[in-house]
Amino acid sequence: MKSNVYTRTGDLGTTSLVGGKRVAKNNARLEAYGTIDEANSWLGLLDASDALPEASHATLRRAMNHLFDIGAALATEPESKWQPSPFPESAVAALEADIDVLDAQLPRHNRFVLPAGHPDAARANIARTVVRRAERRAIDLNASEAPVDPIILRYINRLSDYLFVLSRAINFFNGKEEIFWEKSC
Repeated sequence: MKSNVYTRTGDLGTTSLVGGKRVAKNNARLEAYGTIDEANSWLGLLDASDALPEASHATLRRAMNHLFDIGAALATEPESKWQPSPFPESAVAALEADIDVLDAQLPRHNRFVLPAGHPDAARANIARTVVRRAERRAIDLNASEAPVDPIILRYINRLSDYLFVLSRAINFFNGKEEIFWEKSC
């Protein structure tokens, strides 16, 4: 019995979009939603940690669901008969509220923070940089091939902000000192 995991249709470097159109696996659309998928995996790793502030687990799980929604939107060509639901602007507002709550608990400073300290703070920073790359890929897609919902772009941008604040919170709540950038030249 053949597994339904593999189809063999992508063995020559192409894949199908939601509407059925076949494109190269290095297409701008696939780069965008593939990077969203990568970011989502990092969020899953963070969510598995016991070092996070408790409320962060709910935020990360909401974000993982939103990233699936975003991936579906990015994987759907404009001419497809099926179109995803509009991305909710309330998701941006909820993420901003989560940032505000977490940030209010942290010490203030005006220095650049190195992506170090607790291992999960470092992982949050890796997730942040992957989300930033996903944002760049979505902007590339928007500029070159197909419009990307501006609310999605705002959400991705805000998610990287959240991950920065989360990295600081992980260090703070786990008694790890933040390490600041010291200009070397």
